[in-house]
This record gives sequence, C-alpha cells and structure tokens, in this order.
Amino acid sequence: MLEYAYLTRVLPHRHPILQVDRVLEYTPNQRIVAVKAVTGTEPCFAGLADGLPHSSFAYPSSLLVESLGQAGAALWVLSARDGGTVLDGTLMFGAARGFEFHGSAYPGDVLRHEVVVESLKENSAVMRGETRVDGRLIAVVASMLAIARPEAAVAGSVNP
Repeated sequence: MLEYAYLTRVLPHRHPILQVDRVLEYTPNQRIVAVKAVTGTEPCFAGLADGLPHSSFAYPSSLLVESLGQAGAALWVLSARDGGTVLDGTLMFGAARGFEFHGSAYPGDVLRHEVVVESLKENSAVMRGETRVDGRLIAVVASMLAIARPEAAVAGSVNP
C-alpha cells in the first residue's frame, strides 16, 4: 500500500488538484488499484446554496476522469521507476475513448479506481480502467492515452 505522502513524491499534482489518496494494489507494468475519498469540503462543492437536493452534490464527472487518469499516471511512473528509469518531462493526459458513466459519487463515498496497462512505451502509455463505489460500477474507460513531453517542448521554447 502506498500512502498519500508517497504519492506526492510520485505525482506532480498538489492540493486541490491531486485526486488520488492511496494506492491499495500495484503490480508493475500491469495494474493499479487506487482510491480517492470524496468529501463535502471539496472545492467543487464550495459555495453551493443550502437546501439543494442530494443530486446537486454529485462529484463532477471531469474530476472523476482526472482522478482515474492520475491513478493511471501513478501506475506509469511507478512502473518506470521499478524498471530503473525516470520518466523525462511533463506527464500529460492525451485522450480517452469509450468513457461511460454508470452512476455518481457523493460526499462520503470512496472512489476505487482499477487501471490496467495495455501498452507502456518510453514516452507514452495506453491504459483502460473502471471506477467503483461500494462495489457499484460508476465509470469505465475503454482506452486512455498519457504522454510525456520534455519540459522545453511543453513551454514552447524548443527550436525546430
């Protein structure tokens, strides 16, 4: 199990953008199971009026996608490190295909992401995954692509 403090050494994200709290299972180059607790103190719920219906507190789909993607990024970075390399550059979410939402998460729920590797290369990773809450499937992604780009290329300072 990898705790939050370790994840801050693995992923570049920080509060309030870091959307993974703990890694429960990890098999290098194959699979990761990570969790994220949804709380009522999330920035996405700030400023909501009193008396709104329960549905108003659904965790935003965009943040669920980000959280699942960060679990995949952790799998990629950890696998590279276990293989004796460090990914060079900025990790970027490239694309997702076949994303389906089957339910919602609310404050008090724990998102359980399982991400499986399809292909890992030096500067790209293709994975698939799903998210559950209390065993209930709430999201599936058939394919997501992550890429690593050199810092200079991301900043636009590379000369052709």
